[in-house]
Amino acid sequence: MLKPALQLRLGQQLTMTPQLQQAIRLLQLPALDLQQTIREALEQNVMLEAEDEGEAEVPLEAAGPEAETELGAAAAAAGAAAEGAAESEPDLDTADDTWDEGPVTGTSETPWSGDDRPQEFSDQRGETLQEHLTWQLEMARLAPREFAIGRAIIDAINDDGYLVDSLQDVAGVLRPDIEAESAEIERVLRVVQAFDPPGIGARSVAECIELQLSQLAPDTAGLGAAIEVARRHLDLVATQQLALLRRTLSIDEEELSRALALVRSCHPRPGSTIQPTQPDYIVPDVFVRRGQHGWVAELNAGALPRVRLNQSYAGLVTRAADHAVLRTQLQEARWLLRSLEIRNETLIKVARCIVQRQSAFLDQGDEAMEPMVLRDVAEAVEMHESTISRVTTGKYMHTPRGVYEFRYFFSSHVAATDGTEIASTAIRAKIRKLIAGEDPASPLSDSRIAELLAADGARVARRTVAKYREAMQIAPSSERRRVPAR
Repeated sequence: MLKPALQLRLGQQLTMTPQLQQAIRLLQLPALDLQQTIREALEQNVMLEAEDEGEAEVPLEAAGPEAETELGAAAAAAGAAAEGAAESEPDLDTADDTWDEGPVTGTSETPWSGDDRPQEFSDQRGETLQEHLTWQLEMARLAPREFAIGRAIIDAINDDGYLVDSLQDVAGVLRPDIEAESAEIERVLRVVQAFDPPGIGARSVAECIELQLSQLAPDTAGLGAAIEVARRHLDLVATQQLALLRRTLSIDEEELSRALALVRSCHPRPGSTIQPTQPDYIVPDVFVRRGQHGWVAELNAGALPRVRLNQSYAGLVTRAADHAVLRTQLQEARWLLRSLEIRNETLIKVARCIVQRQSAFLDQGDEAMEPMVLRDVAEAVEMHESTISRVTTGKYMHTPRGVYEFRYFFSSHVAATDGTEIASTAIRAKIRKLIAGEDPASPLSDSRIAELLAADGARVARRTVAKYREAMQIAPSSERRRVPAR
């Protein structure tokens, strides 16, 4: 029979302390999310202040009894969830300090101030396609009956700009309030199809292209042939039967080229040009530049949160034993600042390791990308792979070749004929280069591309070439063939 007993054991266990949890959470935050987190901390913790505030600190010894009063007010504010902290803490965002105060009212002949580049303003309307069309419908001065029919038509237009319901379905939606014939709905549809963006309200790709072409000037070269192509011969354009198309239209090669240029300039999804969401801008965490002894990686000072400990309150708390709430906030502020230091140190250490290993890519491009996985960087910086994964997620590096996410530099490898390894990113770049330089009349097949890669030292199977090609959204050889018109 088992009896209960007490046993004493010694062991070690890793505990996720609040400090460690906070450091891990800040480590994986992108730059914009990190700044938002710091703003919230500034509003909630009176022991934190922004470094860029213009007010000079007053020594505690010279503050006299007013300092004790101020500390008492701070304790009350901390106990009440720091409701008054926003008045004493400035906003962390300091982007406006770097811009000129004067208005920008230059023309094309007037030089821009500052860095000689025009300011970019994002679309803040957040307007949907239906709202954009409804606004134009209200400006069309239609009768109430026609306006109701127009609203029903707009509701039947999808996000790509196409009318997905038939005229009979639109008439069914209007019943029993309005009894409308197909001819009347068709007339109102013509009004909607004249709205912005061009091609809206079309029922097919052919009609969409024709609507866009009809808004061009009548004397546009090749317009008549382009409209005829859009109406009846888009299938010949899709299959690249240009010689048959030229004979069918009875036009010369030059006029056919102009007509095809007009057709290809049309937007196949006009509704997608109206985006209700605001664009997301990438803030690079690291800048990479060429130095005297090679490539140098530096943290983006503009993306780093500028926050520090409020020494005035911290000094009073150390001498006052009855402010438990403020002592807790002081400890939390110190943990936060230490976590930010750890984040910056880890980020720059990983960035410099990536730059060192991918220096050939920075010099020559994608074809010189070296194979690299998380384990390689983890062993180089003496950290765990999970830490490297958190650092490389949502972090961006600004290089002379463009802005890349840290994860872009990690890729699998393919065995080369000489026993070395080639990064899959380099294989994709080679495939793009081969396809870009192929003969349009005789495009390279996947098997031929695999043979050319093997001759270049990369042993890649045909199915691997097909997988990479499809991932880059490149059509197969049968669809890339361009037969010249005769």
